[in-house]
Amino acid sequence: MGKPCAPDVALLFVGMLYGQEEYLSISEDKLREAFGESVLESSPMPWDYSDYYRPELGSPLWRKFIFFRDMISPETLCSIKLITNRIEESLSIGGKRHINIDPGYLTLHSVVLASTKNYSHRIYMGRGIYEEVTLVYSNGKYRPHLFTYRDYSCDEYMELFVRARKFLEA
Repeated sequence: MGKPCAPDVALLFVGMLYGQEEYLSISEDKLREAFGESVLESSPMPWDYSDYYRPELGSPLWRKFIFFRDMISPETLCSIKLITNRIEESLSIGGKRHINIDPGYLTLHSVVLASTKNYSHRIYMGRGIYEEVTLVYSNGKYRPHLFTYRDYSCDEYMELFVRARKFLEA
């Protein structure tokens, strides 16, 4: 019989989608206040994988990732998603968001994202939050699977996650 044990620590990150730089800057300040300093940040990358966010966030859209220095326990992702939702809401005008902040964590084995939307591959974690394994680490790289978002399947993102993984290997 297996015995319960503590999970490995994880590297917290957020992926932010935005159309206006000012909302990115304000969000970054609020995120650092909530989660501490970063260890790695991506450059803004053009995001044109869907029109879904354009009515709310504008166009063109950009994606930026921030990886935070302080390691987390995976069970805290649910609470972290609720914090990022409050940050989004604080920057909304008339119920319209100006930034989309998706938190997740990276382990030596996978990349996990939090969501408020249920779907067949997501697991309910409580308080209205679901989680999904988005990428799996195998043979030196992260790999997508059936339900992985198209942008998370791109080489640029997966290479970034491999770079971030080095903070767990140290």
